[in-house]
Amino acid sequence: MSKQTYRVCFCFRRRFRLAASEAPPDVKDIFNRYSDNGVMSAEQLRQFLVDVQAEEGATLEDAQAIMDSLKHLNIFHRRGFNLESFFKYLFGDVNPPLNPNLGVHHDMNSPLSHYFIHTGHNSYLTGNQLSSDCSDVPIINALRKGVRVIELDIWPNSTGDDVVVLHGRTLTTPVELIKCLKSIKEHAFVASEYPVVITLEDHLTPVLQAKVAEMITQTFGDILFTPGSECLSVFPSPESLKKRVMISTKPPKEYLHAKKVPEKESDSKQGKDSGDEEAWGKEVKNLSSEMDDEDEDVDIEDGDDDDDDDEDPKAEQNTAPEYKRLIAIRAGKGKGGMLDWLRVDPNKVRRLSLSEQELEKSIETYGKDIVRFTQRNLLRVYPKGIRFDSSNYNPLIGWMHGAQMVAFNMQGYGRSLWLMHGMFKANGGCGYVKKPDFLLKADSYGEVFDPRATLPVKTTLRVTVYMGEGWYFDFRHTHFDAYSPPDFYARVGIAGVPADTIMKKTKTLEDNWIPNWDEVFEFPLTVPELALLRIEVHEYDMSEKDDFAGQTCLPVNELRKGIRAVPLSSRKGEKYNSVKLLMRFEFV
Repeated sequence: MSKQTYRVCFCFRRRFRLAASEAPPDVKDIFNRYSDNGVMSAEQLRQFLVDVQAEEGATLEDAQAIMDSLKHLNIFHRRGFNLESFFKYLFGDVNPPLNPNLGVHHDMNSPLSHYFIHTGHNSYLTGNQLSSDCSDVPIINALRKGVRVIELDIWPNSTGDDVVVLHGRTLTTPVELIKCLKSIKEHAFVASEYPVVITLEDHLTPVLQAKVAEMITQTFGDILFTPGSECLSVFPSPESLKKRVMISTKPPKEYLHAKKVPEKESDSKQGKDSGDEEAWGKEVKNLSSEMDDEDEDVDIEDGDDDDDDDEDPKAEQNTAPEYKRLIAIRAGKGKGGMLDWLRVDPNKVRRLSLSEQELEKSIETYGKDIVRFTQRNLLRVYPKGIRFDSSNYNPLIGWMHGAQMVAFNMQGYGRSLWLMHGMFKANGGCGYVKKPDFLLKADSYGEVFDPRATLPVKTTLRVTVYMGEGWYFDFRHTHFDAYSPPDFYARVGIAGVPADTIMKKTKTLEDNWIPNWDEVFEFPLTVPELALLRIEVHEYDMSEKDDFAGQTCLPVNELRKGIRAVPLSSRKGEKYNSVKLLMRFEFV
């Protein structure tokens, strides 16, 4: 890999010298500090792990195991690491930014309302919201990635004698409910043993409800959790519900009160939120910009609202009793306005659903009430109806107000979904992340957390972006530029509460497959518990939009200090084989 040729025209070629991957100056200085005569012993590596990598419990055996794992590379000095092998270790798969051995480490014995839960929206759709196929395949894919809440819209089939899953009043093709249920049972606990919640958007007659109850009971058998009482007074814990499936829905009223279907917006309105307009998706809007746009959007009914079925005795009468008994998490808003929806009943808990627009509008006035509501009850937020392309919204707006079920279109891609992936890398990727204490209880003055409050800086994250490599192996040499090697730059920043949210950018390095940026960024954090570190790489293109070259998102609370090899993923969240960045993380 010494030179590379690019054809400019039929008779002219450009040749570029390809640099080899070389340790940055900081790594060389550290190696010199922890080595003698160009060799780092196992004991010196152990001291490096303690001092620089902040691995306080590192033993001599740990250091020796690292050395042994690299002996096959033919660059290993018999007495220990030389600079090349030390650099290979730092930039290797054995040195990731999150601890792979940490596993599930949050307290899992609190009520479900104390956790952020990995939640899907219209989980059965293979593509857009209007005309894509319905299938069990995206459900399987979601479960295998750790999603714990699966949404199914259930409707009568064309003859009215069976139940199918589809996005109602659209051109989506249906899939049989029984097929979806069987796939959920088969794949529910492949990625995580913690409970799966099936949220049902019910558009059925009592006869078909009874049929659904029979399907669910026969499919899941003993793993189905059903409450013994009419309503739960407190939600059970994820630990107590291991390998259990729960049903969440509202008492239906589709056939009692026919809803008027609003006309679809004009083409100009539909085009307003076209989702991933760039190759890697729109920049995630912060709270203030979401509010600025809120009044301009006209929503199409999504069917996700809870209405007042929870309180409607007529609806209760028309519910098949065997179906009603299956509902573990009851949904409902109540008859009044937002304050009534957010009332906290000391004797029972429930699930409330709000569209992203309803949430954005309500937090202006009821932000603290929402936080208080989510201390005991579940709040589900779902995408607005004009997201026909299955794009998503900023999940932090829901999380910072305590919303447990921030429902996302998992079949899409883009920056918002990358944040979702980043959040649920925490706690061993089990799909449940314990909410910070300040979202679970009031302070000593009886006040709940206010996401808009100006808070003091708790800590500052210092990020050093040393270099990147791997694109040469994972992409064609003309993928980024037909006439020269790529011009890479990195974007690094924080997604979190408004005060912490920011993105910064390195310089662009021209014609280099192995960019050595060696730049340092500092991020003051007022709420590090909700902060996610965003990392992206792009290739500068003077004539067109910049090309996407990789991304990842990491929970700040679980970052390993020190110098780490950070693997990058595609815009769909699939990890590249070779592409990674060498970075350093310090809390100052």
